Amino acid sequence: MKKIGILFGQEDTFPWAFIDRVNSKNIKGIQAEAVTVDMVQQAAPTDYAVIIDRISQDVPFYRAYLKNAAISGTAVINNPFWWSADEKFFNNALAEKVGVPVPKTVILPTHARPDDTDANSFRNMQFPLSWDSIFDYIGFPAYMKPHDGGGWRNVYRVDNPDDLFAKHAETGQLVMMLQEEIQFTEYFRCYALGGNNIHIMQYEPRNPHHLRYVTDAEPVAPELLKTIEDYCIKLNQALGYDFNTVEFAVRDGIPYAIDFCNPAPDADINSVGEANFEWIVENAANMAIEKAKAYQEGKMNLTWGSFVTDQMAAPKKAPVKRAAAKKPAAKATATKTAAKKTTAKRKTASKS
Repeated sequence: MKKIGILFGQEDTFPWAFIDRVNSKNIKGIQAEAVTVDMVQQAAPTDYAVIIDRISQDVPFYRAYLKNAAISGTAVINNPFWWSADEKFFNNALAEKVGVPVPKTVILPTHARPDDTDANSFRNMQFPLSWDSIFDYIGFPAYMKPHDGGGWRNVYRVDNPDDLFAKHAETGQLVMMLQEEIQFTEYFRCYALGGNNIHIMQYEPRNPHHLRYVTDAEPVAPELLKTIEDYCIKLNQALGYDFNTVEFAVRDGIPYAIDFCNPAPDADINSVGEANFEWIVENAANMAIEKAKAYQEGKMNLTWGSFVTDQMAAPKKAPVKRAAAKKPAAKATATKTAAKKTTAKRKTASKS
């Protein structure tokens, strides 16, 4: 039996619907259930071929459990090692490298010194920072947000330098990034499963949470939808996420990736709506089943993004050119001398 588990916290609608959907397909040898965690012994395998992770970002104990499960073969969605290393500022840089437009962004040092540091800990830091250069590059208004945050926590809109300094003083030891505001005409939130299965939803982030998924919007140009789909695939294949959402703000016809680091995205029927909920339940179930079928015992069954795998690919070695063998000069001289002696003996023999 290959078991598919889902690890979750306060959410109710998606996890149980996911379990029911997998089991309703009656795939021989595959069963879904809520994960049960008891004693976690190092290097000990779990009972699960696949685990969908919906909560470890909030519970460090679960993250440790999932890494231990992964090293023993469980296909954890999303990869807990990459998720632990991931953060939004790096993802913005990666987006630029793979050709996806993102807002202009800089990273800011913490307002308060980290614990157990003093002035000497920052002797490599330019002081004061080139604030005017930063402001000229980003412009105002702008958004300030944690470089590795989520869930719209500690997100500030800032209108001018004084506003920024006042709000930055509230952030304590958080590392913040300052980001250009994109004045958008259209906005989209996209589910991305398995790196290339994309579901595009029209979205209005300025609405109350339960009204953000738009159901009565005007039709969207097919060319724009195709560009958004292509950008989603590029981002998720580079990052290696199997389960993610990507948000795009469209300015002057160009979709800018605003938020694309959501490995436990909202999937509650009460916020995403019935049609979007049905898509995510059905397609997440199918993805998990395929992962379970592909499971190989004793092997690391994780997804790694192309950013990692391309770096790990062994470089091709240039063929070694072999020079033609040459006889040593001394040996060649000795051979010539011997030949002369043989000729002389033959001449003497003929005279006699």
